[in-house]
Amino acid sequence: MPAPNTESVTVRPALRFQAPVVVAVSLGGGAGAAARYAATLWWPTRTGGFPWTTFWVNVAGCAVIGVLMVVVTEVWAGHRLARPFLGTGVLGGFTTFSTYAVDIHDLLAADQVRTGLACLVATPLAALTAVWLATRTARRVLAPRTGGGPTDARGEGPS
Repeated sequence: MPAPNTESVTVRPALRFQAPVVVAVSLGGGAGAAARYAATLWWPTRTGGFPWTTFWVNVAGCAVIGVLMVVVTEVWAGHRLARPFLGTGVLGGFTTFSTYAVDIHDLLAADQVRTGLACLVATPLAALTAVWLATRTARRVLAPRTGGGPTDARGEGPS
């Protein structure tokens, strides 16, 4: 007689708990990707030119991620789906390092080596600087108001 399948018994509750997170990330990712696509339609990059739209989308998205992470981890103990929806979903879909890689490939394929290398170096440096500055600024601006600890929707800290 084969042993009973105990793995499915322990996995099902975990899947049930994670399903809302997967839905939140999916919905947020769709919204973020749509916003990024809209930005590329509003500010198209000319062939062979520096991909400014992708660059600024990534820099702005990283700055917002820095502020969001301070808010949801140090200032406000919000809903458990806020971070996956906004951070992983919306901002993960909005920032686009895959398009960054395609932009560099296209520039190099078009013999725009200097522009491609400039993009290769400038984007991660600017994105990391943006997230660092935004995190630092958010901590300075928000921490004095809250006493440094997370609060709930009513402005109350942990009990």
